[in-house]
Amino acid sequence: MMSGTSLDGVDVVLADLRATTPLLLGTCYCPYNDDLREALLLLHQPGYDELHRAAMLSNQLSRLYAKATADLLEKTGVLAAQIVAIGCHGQTIRHCPEPEKRYTIQLVNAALLAELTGITVVADLRSRDIAAGGQGAPLVPAFHEAVFKSSSRHRVIVNIGGIANITNLDPYHAITGFDCGPGNSLMDAWCLQHTGRNYDQNGQWAATGRVIPDLLDALLSAPFFAQIPPKSTGRDLFNLRWLEDKLQFSEESPEDVQATLLQLTVMSIAQAIDMHCLGAEEVYVCGGGGHNSLLINRLAEIMSGKKVALTDQLGITIDWVEAFAFAWLAQQAILRKPGNLTAVTGAKGSRILGAIYPA
Repeated sequence: MMSGTSLDGVDVVLADLRATTPLLLGTCYCPYNDDLREALLLLHQPGYDELHRAAMLSNQLSRLYAKATADLLEKTGVLAAQIVAIGCHGQTIRHCPEPEKRYTIQLVNAALLAELTGITVVADLRSRDIAAGGQGAPLVPAFHEAVFKSSSRHRVIVNIGGIANITNLDPYHAITGFDCGPGNSLMDAWCLQHTGRNYDQNGQWAATGRVIPDLLDALLSAPFFAQIPPKSTGRDLFNLRWLEDKLQFSEESPEDVQATLLQLTVMSIAQAIDMHCLGAEEVYVCGGGGHNSLLINRLAEIMSGKKVALTDQLGITIDWVEAFAFAWLAQQAILRKPGNLTAVTGAKGSRILGAIYPA
């Protein structure tokens, strides 16, 4: 199960990992209500009584995760006793992989989740990689390699969630991957602030505005974009405060800023592929950003010469790739196999990821 940076809800999949090719047997989505989303957003910044609020939200999230699990099992007719483990990412509220900090926090009470479901839970999947000197993210490239790699075609998988990340699947070289910048998070936050809607459906609002070249240049000048991978990021950097610091004039229209934010996501992805995925022939998008038709069309335009499509064409619908990845990572932990890729995270070596809470 995966609840990502977009803070929209939890995606849950039922995966059969016994065969060589993983099978997706069922899916379920449980949205966050506005109060939960707002409470989680507040924890991204220092505030009053954080420890208590974080603990209470961990319990609330775990009950929601348990409900999502029960709903999925009922939907598929599978018993809890048939499930080997739940791979639970938890809800990220801080991600600080910098050497002077080195920590990441995902909210979940894994013990409570195991108690409520009667299923073994694998959680805290990022901390061990960070302890080994890595970024703790992205973790999905190892799964992308297992299910999407071609023996002859150079593919790039782009996951556009709240943050966008890239997996470079070069058939002749080691797999690499990294966070490349904001995916939907800035667009969603700006849209909510100015329209009251949680996201800009199909980029319709952005389409009414014009890109502001000076603002786009200012945003792309952020040091993160020039960093050499491995690298990862989150709301700790790309948030409304960061954006508002870049705004120069109060008369900048909200729709023009939205158009510029969409172009920022497109440009940061395209530039990252051009710089770090030389020779790529195919680009496949997954994550919520895949539903933004304007974004996908812009990406296809700027990446002319490369095939740009959704991971649906590779057999996994865009909405379920990340949750599927954490089922796979849970299996790696249960089997005591490494779940990270050192070329992706920068860790000192391969590590078994996750803490296991037996049923």
